[in-house]
Amino acid sequence: MALLGNRAGKPPIFDFSNIRGDIYGGVTAGIVALPLALAFGAGVFPPGVEGGAIAGLWGAIIVGFFAALFGGTNTQISGPTGPMVVVFAGLLASLVATMDPSMTIEEQVLSAIPLLFAAVVLGGIIQILAGVFKLGKYIKLVPYPVISGFMSGIGVIIILLQFSRLFGGAPEGGTVFSAIEAIPVAISNINYSALGLAALTLATVFLWPKKLSKFLPGTLAALIVGTLAGLLLTNVPILGAIPSGIPDFVLPQLSGSTLVIVLEAAVILAVLGAIDSLLTSLVADNVTRTRHNSDQELIGQGVGNTIAGFFGALPGAGATMRTMVNIRTGGSTKISGMVHGLVLLAIVLVLSPLAAKIPHAVLAGILVKVGYDIIDFSYIRSALRGPRFDYVIMMLVLLVTVFVDLITAVGLGVVLAALAFVWRTADDQLKEASKVLPRTTTAEERKILEESDGRISMFDFGGAMSFSAAADLGHHVRQGIPEGSGAIVLDFSRLPFVDVSAARAIETIAVDAKAAGKRVYTSGISPEVMKKLKGLRIDEALDPNYAFEDRLTALRHAAEQVGSKPKGGTPAQGGDAPLPA
Repeated sequence: MALLGNRAGKPPIFDFSNIRGDIYGGVTAGIVALPLALAFGAGVFPPGVEGGAIAGLWGAIIVGFFAALFGGTNTQISGPTGPMVVVFAGLLASLVATMDPSMTIEEQVLSAIPLLFAAVVLGGIIQILAGVFKLGKYIKLVPYPVISGFMSGIGVIIILLQFSRLFGGAPEGGTVFSAIEAIPVAISNINYSALGLAALTLATVFLWPKKLSKFLPGTLAALIVGTLAGLLLTNVPILGAIPSGIPDFVLPQLSGSTLVIVLEAAVILAVLGAIDSLLTSLVADNVTRTRHNSDQELIGQGVGNTIAGFFGALPGAGATMRTMVNIRTGGSTKISGMVHGLVLLAIVLVLSPLAAKIPHAVLAGILVKVGYDIIDFSYIRSALRGPRFDYVIMMLVLLVTVFVDLITAVGLGVVLAALAFVWRTADDQLKEASKVLPRTTTAEERKILEESDGRISMFDFGGAMSFSAAADLGHHVRQGIPEGSGAIVLDFSRLPFVDVSAARAIETIAVDAKAAGKRVYTSGISPEVMKKLKGLRIDEALDPNYAFEDRLTALRHAAEQVGSKPKGGTPAQGGDAPLPA
């Protein structure tokens, strides 16, 4: 049964044909999301600041519901994710650093709230605009080593931010460096009760049997076991009072002194959330054999994050693990993602007082497992058997992500990956152009070249030419021409277009050949390429009387010119089938 279809044949907004599976998938995904949302929320705000854990839960509720309602991936489950929370925590730390140092940490955080959630709202609006202007296909162009590097870097950041909490301590700020500084302090002042709870949590999440995960997810089991054990202890830091009910409306603000910080964070949240969500959409497509709508997914994620920002909730994105749980337990339409949000809403309204007893060490243990899962160990283990430069890019992006920032890491990685691609492509193009007998040569063409005994040289451009290949093309052609050669055939058949660099390289080859007393034949120049050559006046270096439609005709004319006529073929008369000048 479908609802809200229309006469024009558009697919319905709601499809109730799998309502039982969608309800079960949504309920299960909501249960899995509960401990993660609490952990992400509690991990962002400094100890003693109220509202952290509940901000994580409301992020899962709002982003999860509205991204499912307006998104373009039927099975997507959205909510706070590691990458988004890391950026959010870094923004909070940057804003707190601009506040009056005489204020308490709680006062500084409260003062930063309007600015903090302004970035969330702006990030959501950027995502909506990206979807409206159909930019989804471009966001997916980030190379895998770059994605692997910054995702692994985010995993490392999450572990570093939580590591001191495993020992009962806490970093004084939300930066990586403050987290690293807090580790030796926490170890030298170990709270053994907190360490015991953290060890119990880590053992549960890492060793929980897969068979039991179908009925009780490992993270939820760890949350329950750790919290129950914490009730027997009196000296472990706990979440404390958690507000229940609907969150207060937050009016975002911008100020001149922090405008750049907020805008930069908004862009990072938008781009990172888009990449995170669309990658999860691709995973869901592979499992369900469906196809998502990238631009609609960006709109859905943007709507969810915009509304979340107005209610003081953490930003979110598509979550791969929760999406897979939804699919495997029966979810197949966007109803499942909406049910996931409603389940968490019911938990917040009814059970939030119970969450006050959850120890920080338990949530830290859960987040350490999340960080571990984000690190791309499979690629790290196999990378050295693949292209070395890709591995270098991945590790460089990882380090820049951890010790500088995400936007620099992604930008640097994309530039280096693009340069590596251009370099490899240029190398292949030059090798192909330097071959005496290109792969596409026919038997008759090979015979002509062999019988010319080096007096005819042929060069096949072999496809679109990069500017880096064009820079060395003239040199490679000169090297490939044997001494005594009297004719050069330049085959353009597989060259779909030329840029200025390629056109100038062609001019250099033609001018050098003529200066050396060699005749230059061309074949297969398309009208588009000829138009470019004429526009740059490169055609003046190419004699139109020696331009032919196909390579074989050009070779026959060249053979006649150098005095080596092929057997079994009658050379065409000079100028036969020339290309239009």
